[in-house]
Amino acid sequence: MNIQLNGKIALVTGASGGIGQGIAIMLAKSGAKVAVNYLNNEAGANETVAQIEAAGGEGKVFRADVTKVEEVERLVAEVEQAFGGPVGILINNAGHLVSRLNNADMTEQLYEQVMDVNFKSTVFACKAVLAGMKRSGGGRIVNLTSVAAHNGGGAGASIYAASKAAVMAYTKGLAKEVAADGILVNAISPGFIGETAFHSTFTPEAARQATIKGIPLGREGLPLDVAGSALFLVSELSSYLTGETIEINGGMFMR
Repeated sequence: MNIQLNGKIALVTGASGGIGQGIAIMLAKSGAKVAVNYLNNEAGANETVAQIEAAGGEGKVFRADVTKVEEVERLVAEVEQAFGGPVGILINNAGHLVSRLNNADMTEQLYEQVMDVNFKSTVFACKAVLAGMKRSGGGRIVNLTSVAAHNGGGAGASIYAASKAAVMAYTKGLAKEVAADGILVNAISPGFIGETAFHSTFTPEAARQATIKGIPLGREGLPLDVAGSALFLVSELSSYLTGETIEINGGMFMR
């Protein structure tokens, strides 16, 4: 089946690499006009747009720190002006472990950094697009959570896990709130996904190999594995699905 998103305007936060890049490219290949958000990795964001354009799609780069409410609001306004309409698809992908640190050593600064980039960014990006979605008769929001929300995460990642659990609960609450407006809100919960800065930075190779051995499908996931589920959730194929979390982990965690 060929999913068409022609005429849709999509915003993908944190789309300069990894999962966000994979989602942005897949949405564009399906016809959406894609806003590629980044904070520090401008080269990666430009590469995302280059791949979109090489595939015949349309994408533009937008820099914004999504942990700051005023920048989120500016970002959405700039995307709507650039593409000539409201954001109809929002992918809240921006997120970060920031640093592995046990709770005995936790600082207020690190706590705020982790919660802001994973949870606060999601809340206020959703808020920023709701008015436009309501005016246009509906929309799709997909929030990225994590298998860590279920199992507490690895060593030194409890606050990250808690922030992702907050995203999961928020997804359910927002889905109820905006259902009557035709806005569907769902989440994707990736497990061990390779080709991402997250594991390149925070997961030693020995731990990576040990994790893969415990995955029933026998491999780590790829950004495109996550992107396929995102495409499903923003398409008409998911028109009776809201408030749900799809687990993408090769069977390492089954509910």
